[in-house]
Amino acid sequence: MSGKLVPKDPAKVMVIRQVVPNVITTFSVPFLRFGRIKIGGRGTVVRLQSGALAVFSPVALTDEVKATVASLGEVKYIAALDIEHHIFLGPWHAAYPNAKVLGPEGLLEKRTKQKNEDVPFSVVFTANKPTTVDSEFDSEFEYEFVAAHTNKEIVFNHKPTKTMIEADYIFNLPANEQYSKAGGHASDGILTKLFKAVNSTQGAAMGQRRFIWYAISSGDRKGYAASTAKINEWDFERIIPCHGDVIESGGKGIFQKIMAWHLESSKSK
Repeated sequence: MSGKLVPKDPAKVMVIRQVVPNVITTFSVPFLRFGRIKIGGRGTVVRLQSGALAVFSPVALTDEVKATVASLGEVKYIAALDIEHHIFLGPWHAAYPNAKVLGPEGLLEKRTKQKNEDVPFSVVFTANKPTTVDSEFDSEFEYEFVAAHTNKEIVFNHKPTKTMIEADYIFNLPANEQYSKAGGHASDGILTKLFKAVNSTQGAAMGQRRFIWYAISSGDRKGYAASTAKINEWDFERIIPCHGDVIESGGKGIFQKIMAWHLESSKSK
């Protein structure tokens, strides 16, 4: 199924960009939701002050990606941000076997059922259980496991650069950068246009606000609101989503706009 979701030759269409010079590098590629909707995909590498690298939601490990990573430092952490963002965990673990693999509860079982590559998880984020990675990682990152999210989302904040890194928590469609080398337009197709309408951050963003409230968090709205309130305590300005363009500035305000109902709900509990 992954062949219908990701590009056949990712090296030709991938955009590699230093979002924060020598600290944050992104790898943006086309990605089709359900094999038809253009939402884009993005892996992010953060270089810690120690020189170690943390990889979030890894994408295809092309030769250029390997060379870029080698120029940055040693991969010490590989994080699957939710139970959907794990397609390339196997190749990355094989290439960097000493790295700690981070992921949400349920992902190991899902991968076993799907007969994916055997990837041991060093840190598993579990609902209602405090989770830590290690002192080196924790000195630069804060994180929240949004267990109430349909996809079991782990949201990270890189404190030195005030950058939130997430997978499906917030979308910022259309995926312009991710489709910039693929030909055509990021908004082509009626299904893509419809999906963009409920996953945009523009204007009042009521489509995305409603989608998260009535669909994504409907199973446990109280838990979702509690996690969102914790994230609201963080200091961040940039948001790097897996789907759609990077929000370079003003990210905190956009987050508060989209999550307004959940933030208000958290105050009344």
